[in-house]
Amino acid sequence: MIKVKDSARDEVKRIISEKSAGPDAFIRVGVQGGGCSGLMYELNFDTQMKDGDKSFEDNGVKIVVDMKSYLYLIGTELDYSGGLNGKGFSFINPNANRTCGCGESFSI
Repeated sequence: MIKVKDSARDEVKRIISEKSAGPDAFIRVGVQGGGCSGLMYELNFDTQMKDGDKSFEDNGVKIVVDMKSYLYLIGTELDYSGGLNGKGFSFINPNANRTCGCGESFSI
């Protein structure tokens, strides 16, 4: 399961409302090869489930992850930092052995 911190929940709800995505909108979290550490996080908004997706809800936010990505993301927390020095959404992944400076890629 992926945990959603309050700051991330508030930003997800704000974006969904701003985009008028509707009540079926959720965040899709995934992992793909790339980045300076080998694996990169993906975060998108979606309304369509796909075969093999794993779905759950935390802190009022529906999250969908494909099964392959889920194995890399078990126990991860989604956070958000805004403001002048904020960097947007970030992942706190207990499975990562190494993360890059920007926090967008990791290795296991």
